[in-house]
Amino acid sequence: MQQQISVITLAVSDLERSRRFYTDGFGWTPVFENEEIVFYQMNGFVLGTWLKARLEDDMGRGLHSPGAFTLAHNVSSEDQAKVVMDRLAGAGGRILLEPAAPPHGGIRGYIADPDDHTWEIAFNPAWPIDENGHVTFGAS
Repeated sequence: MQQQISVITLAVSDLERSRRFYTDGFGWTPVFENEEIVFYQMNGFVLGTWLKARLEDDMGRGLHSPGAFTLAHNVSSEDQAKVVMDRLAGAGGRILLEPAAPPHGGIRGYIADPDDHTWEIAFNPAWPIDENGHVTFGAS
């Protein structure tokens, strides 16, 4: 089976508040939106933000978080991590951990979107990012 992720959908309680975080914070442009969902075309997959009640209806069940996870947005320099974190905080995010150097190198910080989805904002010198925003796994 091909290794791929096609769509990641995040449940949100307030679509406009979520849209502000992703459009004003990350600077992303929606490719589709209506009163229930906003889709963003990413580099190789689609990210959706969908009203929690509608997603629960679609799934036929309530949503539960079975485990901890984080989404990551890598940047191409250490300085960019702080800039992105500040911009996201200004767009409604909540800083969980200011950017700092982890033991394995680089820099990373954590921020929650308005619905408490955790994003890691990271620079890893061993993970190059191409002009299309594709990150290549590499060992440091």
